[in-house]
Amino acid sequence: MASRVSSVSSVFAACIAAAVTALALGGCAEEPAQPLPFKPVPAERILKPGYTQPGEGLVAVDVRRERTRNVIVKLRDAPVYIDGEPVTDLMDGEHVTFYLKPGVHRIGVTTQFDPVVELRFVVDPRYTNRASVTFDKDHRIGIRRVAQ
Repeated sequence: MASRVSSVSSVFAACIAAAVTALALGGCAEEPAQPLPFKPVPAERILKPGYTQPGEGLVAVDVRRERTRNVIVKLRDAPVYIDGEPVTDLMDGEHVTFYLKPGVHRIGVTTQFDPVVELRFVVDPRYTNRASVTFDKDHRIGIRRVAQ
């Protein structure tokens, strides 16, 4: 009788352990954030509206700040510069479209903790003109050209 109780107890303990392990592993797995459309930067945060107005001979350049779950960088604003001039700032999940003359421009970004990081950006109506602002594992800001 004692061995039967011992067997039942062992099976019961094994079932509990398996259930706890399954719950623990399932609960720890991080699900990726659902992709959401980028929000436009509100007009009141545009410092130089001339850069955001379409015009003849100008090419649209979309600069977007990728979403992050990292709370350390999520709430930081990221000022954006065009050819050295401050134009606006981007918050998490926002984008802004600049209208620039074809040719080489400098698109820069920063935070209150980072120096300005500039990207030499060739604006050409034949190409996708999009840049992505992200943060690295050390919470430093960066910008790069991306395909559509």
